[in-house]
Amino acid sequence: MTVLTTVAGTFRARVVAARLESEGIDSQLRGALDGPYGLTIGDMARVDVYVPDDQLEDARLVLLVDEVEATLAAPSEWWNAGEDRRTRRRWPLLVALTLLASAFLAPLAYVVSR
Repeated sequence: MTVLTTVAGTFRARVVAARLESEGIDSQLRGALDGPYGLTIGDMARVDVYVPDDQLEDARLVLLVDEVEATLAAPSEWWNAGEDRRTRRRWPLLVALTLLASAFLAPLAYVVSR
């Protein structure tokens, strides 16, 4: 077994291992796994991902492809990425105008109804 990569935290390590296994690559995780303290920073959260020597190049290729896809696809997958900014910011203005109009029209309606 050879070290493929090192990640911080159990969650990231399990995601990498699941991605490798989905491509048919065996993997082992070693390090800070399922300990009583859920550390996610520094060397105490370090988890090494190991793969067999004969599958090392394939595993590197899988990680590279995932990295490239994440870089190229990110802006279209972000929340409200394709939405016009003016549309997103219009609702607070409409709420403020509605409240202002009701604050002005309510006393006027009271005076007219007398």
